[in-house]
Amino acid sequence: MYREKTIKELKEDLKEGKITADDLYGKSLRLAHYFQDDYNSFVTILDDTKVKERETLIGGIPYALKDNFSTTGILTTGSSNILKDYVPVYDATVYKKLKRAGATLVGKTVLDELAMGGTGTTGATGIVKNPWDKERMIGGSSAGSAAAVALGIVPFSIGSDTGDSVRKPAAFGGLVGFKPTYGRISRYGMFAFASSLDHVAMFTKTVEDAAIVTDILKGQDPLDMTTLKDDGKKYSELVTEEPKGKKLFYIKEICDKELYKDSKEVTEVLTKFHELLDKCRQEGFTIEEVSIDKDLLNAIYPTYMCISCAEATSNNANLTGIQFGPRGEGDSIEEIIFDARTKGFSELIKRRFVLGSFILQKENQDKLFLNAQRVRRLLVEKITELFKEYDGMILPASGGIAPKFTDSSEKLSDRYLLLENHLAIGNFGGFPSITIPYGMVEDMPIGLNITGRIKEDDEVLKLAYQVEKLTGYKGIYSKVGDIDV
Repeated sequence: MYREKTIKELKEDLKEGKITADDLYGKSLRLAHYFQDDYNSFVTILDDTKVKERETLIGGIPYALKDNFSTTGILTTGSSNILKDYVPVYDATVYKKLKRAGATLVGKTVLDELAMGGTGTTGATGIVKNPWDKERMIGGSSAGSAAAVALGIVPFSIGSDTGDSVRKPAAFGGLVGFKPTYGRISRYGMFAFASSLDHVAMFTKTVEDAAIVTDILKGQDPLDMTTLKDDGKKYSELVTEEPKGKKLFYIKEICDKELYKDSKEVTEVLTKFHELLDKCRQEGFTIEEVSIDKDLLNAIYPTYMCISCAEATSNNANLTGIQFGPRGEGDSIEEIIFDARTKGFSELIKRRFVLGSFILQKENQDKLFLNAQRVRRLLVEKITELFKEYDGMILPASGGIAPKFTDSSEKLSDRYLLLENHLAIGNFGGFPSITIPYGMVEDMPIGLNITGRIKEDDEVLKLAYQVEKLTGYKGIYSKVGDIDV
């Protein structure tokens, strides 16, 4: 059955002649159209992609690409009305590498507008629904990319992760979501949200598939001065090896069941988390509890908002309606820009830009922006210090299952500030970080996150692969639709 197969399995089918790359593309295309009205994964579905079956790890394999990566001659909107007609004249490095490797692009996926959001509800073409339950969110901002893999339309997809935009939807969709070390994959041609936090990331069905995709994408890029030299390792060959250490820690203040005893859902998530830790210990892992100042942990969310909104305001200053998108009305440049931005951005984006402008005002920079950077440094220093003793950090990716569209979140509650925002630590420090499914609550998947030392992407993948074997949830996907093609 095509929908349940991994990259590795589909590649084996291609090699053995059981199927052709054209057949795979056709199956994926039919599924994309079949599910589009109900789940809204795609901004653009490409009905005429030229299939090239090449002898690479992903040659002939269909995939989906978040609509904030530049693709020559293909509509690239960032899911924003201000870019609704924008067609780039150059390729993002990620797209170029995938094309060179012979992967087949099926479509560009819906995101929260300009990648700012975690709900999958603010894209200009409509909300993205969770394949496990249409009344629930898949999360964001890489919502369409997550849904496309969870539906089995494609075996992998590309997203971007600035705070948790791949790893949280992976948890809500029963997927693997991997964000390598900052600079491991080029961001050239990816629309910048918050440049010091942005990472290219991916959704797959297994940890092994995440290693395969990373092998294709990693490497230094002269067009992105933040990229790292290729470490020369073949993650896809190393991932099944025993990691060099198995000593992990979790943070007491985030996983303390007493904090959430009034929530049956959170209690069940944490119970399953601790049960898995016990399984890991039985398999030779050392897993210990550590304590971090709760005030510092509570500062993760406001720190993220300060830095990301400030950087977003600067990065998106070029979206004026002059260079890109629908031209505004007015008798002066200022009036034209004001009209274009007022009509072109959603209320959420406008609020973030107003907040970012306020944070960057000269009189506010030290109190807000620079203080946020100081808190970021304190958090990164604390985690880096722990990584001297431990090989990784293991935590639930979320405090619960995917929320319903009708749910209201208590943004200042302990659950929201701690369990729902700690993944941003991986972006603050540029640490490699991966989410894998580890259980079900109320018939919905829940995810586990492992974060490790910078530049040790292979070790994080090895740890995740070992834990994945213990979960019993390898390669799951939503069987909604009861259809194969």
